[in-house]
Amino acid sequence: MAISSPGIGSNLNVTSIVSQLMAVEQQPITLLATQTTADQTILSGYGTLTSALEQFQTSVGALSNISTFQAMSANVANTSVASVTATAAAATGTYALAVTKLAQGEKLVAAGQASESAAISDGVISFSFGTSTTAPAAFTPNGSGIKTITINSTNDSLTGICGAINAANIGVSATLVNDGSNTPYRLSLTVNATGASNSLKISVADAAPGTSTALSTLLNQDPAGSQALTQTVAAQNAEFTLDGIAISKPSNTVSDAIAGVTLNLASISASPTNVSIAPNTAAVVSAVNSFVTAYNTINSTLTDAAAYNKTTGAAASLNGESTVRGITKQIRSVLTNPVAGGASALSVLSQVGVSLQSDGSLVVDSTQLQAALSSNFNGFAGLFAAAGSASDSLVAYSGATNNTQPGAYSVNVTQLATQGKTLATAAAGLNIDSTNDTLQVQLDGVTSTITLNHSSSYTPATLAAEVQSQINGAAGFVTAGSSATVSASAGGVLTITSNSYGSGSSAGISGGDGQANLNFISGAGVGIDTAGTINGMAATGSGQTLTGTTGTPAEGLSLQINGGSIGDRGTVNYSQGYAYQFNTIVTAMVGTNGTITARTNGISASMATIAKNSATMTARLAGIQASYMAQYTALDVTVSSMTATSTFLTQQLAAIAANHP
Repeated sequence: MAISSPGIGSNLNVTSIVSQLMAVEQQPITLLATQTTADQTILSGYGTLTSALEQFQTSVGALSNISTFQAMSANVANTSVASVTATAAAATGTYALAVTKLAQGEKLVAAGQASESAAISDGVISFSFGTSTTAPAAFTPNGSGIKTITINSTNDSLTGICGAINAANIGVSATLVNDGSNTPYRLSLTVNATGASNSLKISVADAAPGTSTALSTLLNQDPAGSQALTQTVAAQNAEFTLDGIAISKPSNTVSDAIAGVTLNLASISASPTNVSIAPNTAAVVSAVNSFVTAYNTINSTLTDAAAYNKTTGAAASLNGESTVRGITKQIRSVLTNPVAGGASALSVLSQVGVSLQSDGSLVVDSTQLQAALSSNFNGFAGLFAAAGSASDSLVAYSGATNNTQPGAYSVNVTQLATQGKTLATAAAGLNIDSTNDTLQVQLDGVTSTITLNHSSSYTPATLAAEVQSQINGAAGFVTAGSSATVSASAGGVLTITSNSYGSGSSAGISGGDGQANLNFISGAGVGIDTAGTINGMAATGSGQTLTGTTGTPAEGLSLQINGGSIGDRGTVNYSQGYAYQFNTIVTAMVGTNGTITARTNGISASMATIAKNSATMTARLAGIQASYMAQYTALDVTVSSMTATSTFLTQQLAAIAANHP
């Protein structure tokens, strides 16, 4: 008879024996689980450290911007007259500002209509912007191009015309005004751009001949001729003086009167008020303190992550991690080396009152910092950010890449960039009509056909302005971001010049019935790129930009050559400040191929292997346990059988002994 419960037949505790044996078998899996827990703790620690490094990178990334350390403060004594802002390009100074006129946009009002919804008539409305004079009466386009709006049965009411003008976004805002008269509805037009050169000329081409001319009667507005609208506000330039110098500008926002300074004129001044431009030392002090705070935070985080308490024996999550030791060493080593390149006279933090403490943290001496700002404000940018400076005023540092090495680079220009242009062969015909009003223009690789306005009273200057206006208003060129300048010589010969530079710059005439009248031959003049060397190595030219080539120390160094002469053009010094260096190395740490990523990927791969091995062992243990149970059950049966035999023999021997005393 089989034994139903292990151990009953032999009095052996089979279940306990097997359990103890399995506990021994389980030990490798327990060790794997312990390792997994430890790995998870390390991964969590790296997650926290990565977050801290990314926060550090965000902080120093902002501080690696050169403009942060070149901030200028700008103030106006009488803030009701104007406000002012300044960039790093501004120079320290004080100016007396007096405003006599504010710039304003022209406003025109049409004759009143009895209904705002009744149909007027159809046609095409053309809007042109330019300068108008009264003596003599004349209108000169400003070159911004002619904008057109089509009026048909869907929008031929006063309300429809108003909506069509606003929807076209052509630089004119339209509104309807009710003046309370018998014909109360009046169309009011406001030119969005201010300035005397933005007066409005409106030409209406009525629909097919024989139809109503009500649209042209309502809106035709020629500053040099018939005017259907009433001017309520004249286009006007802002007029002001700076230190007694009279200045006229088309806008109340003036950014080209003082280099690097933008004036926002607000009101006419009864007397001059002072405009002051000075280094914004407060912004730089704040930036330096932010840099120190960011560094101290990451330094503390790294220290805590690898800490070990000898008293309690407690270790931080990343204690013993060589990757953390390497990161700590790399970050701290940045501060032990001076900034190379010579873009700034400052090269170490101690020169501006920032010193390294024994615990690896930084501390700021405010007095020394202020003294350094007073004596060398311009040097701070090169100490913290990536900065470049050129000895030639017409050579401008415009950027670099992570591959650019700090250093002093000699510049030699062998070719200056030029603009694409085409010159007519003779003076232009000044009478433009339907037989000679189209030109097929090529500009920067794009071709568009333009149509000139008809006139028999063009001068070479006004015809040049008309051609320029039509080119710069052509949709194809506007979309491509291309524009041109058209000029006339004293003899009336026109020249079309692309406003871009280099081999991508081109300008020319390739057709149109007006080509012969303006005496242009077919073809486009193409510009050339600048060319030269940086530190004796051939550089890449594109437009006016000269860039260091791949594989050289100057790789990625970008310089703007803004004219000057052929030959040696001095030296460009390029340096990578401390904030820039930190930003770069942290990117290498936390990036896709960074040291932390490599370490955490390795840990994750190890954990995956452990999980696989643990699963395999667990499956194997089930078989081992079954085997142990089978063996001990068999032993139980055997012992039970032997016990039964022993009992039987004992009984038989006892019986024999009893029968044979």
